[in-house]
Amino acid sequence: MSGAQASLFSYQTLVHAIAGAAGSIAAMTLFYPLETARTRLQIDDKREARYTPHIIAEIVREEGVFSLYRGWFPVISSLCCSNFVYFYAFNGLKAACLDHMKGTVAIKELLIGVVAGVINVLVTTPMWVVNMRLKLQGANFQTEQKQKSKHPHYSGIFDAFRTIIQDEGLAAMWNGMSSSLLLVLNPAIHFMVYEAFKRFISQYTGNQEHSSVVYFVLGAVSKVIATLLTYPLQLVQAKQRYDKEESESHRKLKSMWSVLSYIVRNQGPLGLYKGLEAKLLQTVLTAAMMFAIYEKIAAIIFQLMKAEKSDEKSP
Repeated sequence: MSGAQASLFSYQTLVHAIAGAAGSIAAMTLFYPLETARTRLQIDDKREARYTPHIIAEIVREEGVFSLYRGWFPVISSLCCSNFVYFYAFNGLKAACLDHMKGTVAIKELLIGVVAGVINVLVTTPMWVVNMRLKLQGANFQTEQKQKSKHPHYSGIFDAFRTIIQDEGLAAMWNGMSSSLLLVLNPAIHFMVYEAFKRFISQYTGNQEHSSVVYFVLGAVSKVIATLLTYPLQLVQAKQRYDKEESESHRKLKSMWSVLSYIVRNQGPLGLYKGLEAKLLQTVLTAAMMFAIYEKIAAIIFQLMKAEKSDEKSP
C-alpha cells in the first residue's frame, strides 16, 4: 500500500471522522431550536416574525414546544453521516496530498476542502432532502389560509425516501445539488480559516494543544466568515430542497440563478440574507461547539492510542 493510500485509510483519518461526527451530534442537539427557527425564516416568506426569539415564541405558541425539535432524528442522522464523510475526506486527502501540492498551505487546504465537499455532497444530499421534508411537515405557514406543510405526511426516514422517489422521481433526491456544489466553499473556507488561525495561535504560543475556549472561539470566528460569504447560496439551497409547488411560477424556479433572481425581484437584495441572524446564531454556535468537542475527542483518542502502543512496546 502506497503512502497516499495509507494516509487515506489510516486510523488517524478514522479518528478525525469519528470525532467530527460526535462533535456535530452534540452541538446540533444543544442548539437545534435555533436550526428550526432558521429553517422557518428561510422557507416561510409570509411570516411576519423576523428575529430568532420571535420565531421561536411563535412556533411554541402555535405548534407546541416539542415542535422546536421536529425532525431532530433525521437531521442528526444526516449531520452525523455528512460530518463523518467530510472530516474523513478532508483529513485523509490532507495527509495524502498536502506535501505534493504547490502553493501556500492555506490555498492547498482550501482546494482539499473543496474536493472533500464535493464528495460529501454527492454522497449525502438525499439525506438532507429527506430531513428538510421531515423537519417541516406539519409546520404552519403564514399564508392567507394559514396552510400546513404542502408535502405528504412521512412516517419516518425510510418512508420519506420511498415516497419522494415514488412521487417525484429519483432525481428529486438531489434537489438543490447545484447550490450544494457551490456551497462546498462554505466548509472549505471554514476549515481553511480555522486551520490558519490554529497555526497562528500555535506559532504564537509555542503549543500545539489549546483549551476548549480557544477552539470554540476559532470555530466561531471562522464560521462567521464562511457564512457571510456563502449565505445567499444557503438560502437558495433550502428553497430548492423544500419547494415542490405545482403553480407555474414555482415550476420555473429550477435553477439556482432563477431562484436568486426570483428572491431579488420579489424581496429586494436584502431578501438574499433573510434569516441570516438566525443562521449566524445557530451555525456559529453549533460550529464552535462542534470544533471544541471534536478537538478534545480526537486528542483523547490519540492519547489512548499512544498509551496503548507504549504498553505494547514495554517488556
